Amino acid sequence: MSPLSPHPAAWRERKRLVTVAILMCFLFSLLIFRFYQIQIVEGEKWTKIALSQHQMVLVEPFRRGAFYSNMSITKGHSEDEQPFVIDVPKFHLFIDPDSIPPSSRKQMANDLFKLLNFSNELQKKMFGEFERKSRCRKICMWLDREKRDQIQQWWTPFASREKIVKNALFFTQDYRRSYPFGTLLGSVLHTVQEEKDPQSFQSLPTGGLEMVFNSYLKGKQGKRLMMRSPRHPIDTGTLVEEPENGADVYLTINHYLQAIAEAELAKGVQEVKGQGGWAVMMDPKNGEILALAQMPPFNPTRYSDYFNNPAMQELTRVKAVSDCFEPGSIFKPITLAICMKANAELQKAGKKPLFSPEEKMPTSNGMLPGRSTPLKDGRLHHFLNMNMALQKSSNVYMGRLVHRLISTMGDRWYRNALEETFGFGLKTNIELPAENQGLLPTPGKLHPNGKLEWSVPTPYSLAIGHNILINSIQMVRAYALIANGGYLVQPHLVRKIIRKHADGSQETIVDRTGALMPQSKQVLDPKIAQRLVEGMKFVTKEGGTSKRADVMGYTEAGKSGTSEKIIAGNYSKQHHISSFLGFVPAKNPRFVLLVSVDDPESKFVPGVGKQQHGGVCAAPIFRQIAQRSLQYLGHEPDDPYGYPPGDPRRDARKADWAAEVDALKKIYLQWNE
Repeated sequence: MSPLSPHPAAWRERKRLVTVAILMCFLFSLLIFRFYQIQIVEGEKWTKIALSQHQMVLVEPFRRGAFYSNMSITKGHSEDEQPFVIDVPKFHLFIDPDSIPPSSRKQMANDLFKLLNFSNELQKKMFGEFERKSRCRKICMWLDREKRDQIQQWWTPFASREKIVKNALFFTQDYRRSYPFGTLLGSVLHTVQEEKDPQSFQSLPTGGLEMVFNSYLKGKQGKRLMMRSPRHPIDTGTLVEEPENGADVYLTINHYLQAIAEAELAKGVQEVKGQGGWAVMMDPKNGEILALAQMPPFNPTRYSDYFNNPAMQELTRVKAVSDCFEPGSIFKPITLAICMKANAELQKAGKKPLFSPEEKMPTSNGMLPGRSTPLKDGRLHHFLNMNMALQKSSNVYMGRLVHRLISTMGDRWYRNALEETFGFGLKTNIELPAENQGLLPTPGKLHPNGKLEWSVPTPYSLAIGHNILINSIQMVRAYALIANGGYLVQPHLVRKIIRKHADGSQETIVDRTGALMPQSKQVLDPKIAQRLVEGMKFVTKEGGTSKRADVMGYTEAGKSGTSEKIIAGNYSKQHHISSFLGFVPAKNPRFVLLVSVDDPESKFVPGVGKQQHGGVCAAPIFRQIAQRSLQYLGHEPDDPYGYPPGDPRRDARKADWAAEVDALKKIYLQWNE
């Protein structure tokens, strides 16, 4: 062995050192690589994990848009905003079980039981929340501000005495629907479910306007960053994203008019022992719905009771929109309008008109083509003119007149005039779900059962409001057309939608006021509308079928109607929909008002008549709603003879209708004695 060669043992030692050095360098390189990977490549990920152990991101709630009453209904009244429904702040109670020492849990739980009035089941649940490994457990929901303050007053000294960090118990804010007027307008507004969508935190509407305008009412949640380490006391946190509140919807409905309508409707339905009823009030000039009442009402705070009970589910619908019925005699002014429109077309073509409103028409024989039985009136009338036919609600007169109409103009002309002039058979597109467009028969078209919709006797049934299905909004719009001089208005419930921003600014999203109001189309000659109003004024006066609709101090024009309900596929003589539809005052009307009573008790009232008739059961409700509403609106009386006997304002000589009623009575007696 060369003296310069390393000793074998030394060589092996050197080799081991080199290997260890290389291994150390490799491990150090791995450490550097891992450090780079954690700090640089995956830095954001691990930062979030670290922060999650000391911070939590809470959802900063937004306020869902509110519904407001129409406070511009009349000059001189307060225009302060009055909500029908609004979100109010509520609070949810949370605990951080890991931050609460076991020795303090029982006393803390017992104190909270007393403050929250927990049942035994809730007590067990809360004890379970203490035992579960978690940093955030919800204990109680929807506490009001007073209860929150009461708990905080107890918690601060308790936490200090037990040496518990303050953020071991904390609250989060949320919003909950509140109804200042209770059930008022309940079926129209509806509500939102108790639990919100777990992903978006948006409210879930149950129906009505809440559902239709959900896209506007929805807001956008914000975010708040809060420390939850035991070393940090709870604070307000840092708002990292501002919430955006939902837009507010301003309705055409006035809360006072709505309250009047609901109160009088409830009283009237109860008096006649009806199953229910509804009332629709609309401004005939612009189509604004001023009141939309329904009895029995829908209580939005108990929505689950209604949807879980089949017998109560129908109360969740707005029946004036979703339910159709045969209008009966309230349809007769429509028949006359169509016939006078035919008169105008014939005269324009140089032909003989169908009839004259003053014509003496024979009405003792109601037998008409295609009918197995004759049309009959409540009592025999030998001769009538148009005013008398409206006053006495003559079926025979209307049938005779329509026989002339179809003989001259044809079935299709008649049918098209009903659709094109008044919009029957078409949706009004009012802003409510589930509108039923009804049924207007069409010549040549078949029913699902294979029978023709339009047969030989169909026109005579239509003439008196049968064999046609309408919803109440359609019918109110038709009378508005007569009241406003021939304009077909667009019924609507919303005046404007406004979004209010955190900086105090406002954004108008929808505006249906003033020049931006839905446009109306003139479809009827104003002279025809005026002549109809003159005839309809006799209905509520002496000799008319609806004297109980006479509004004290005001003139009115209207018509009552009664239709049999279909029970088990057949018309029932004991079950009815009874209505009165009219407008007040007769000249320059302030509103059109429909009152319908569902299934009033069938009986004869001595000195009054059959209770199930619209002129007996629905007319008084119309009168009460109209009179109270006009007084609220500050509308000056226009009928001096309408005051009660003994009132100094009563003066028959100044009533424009008194002499006309006497003259009509004399002519009637001459023709029918």
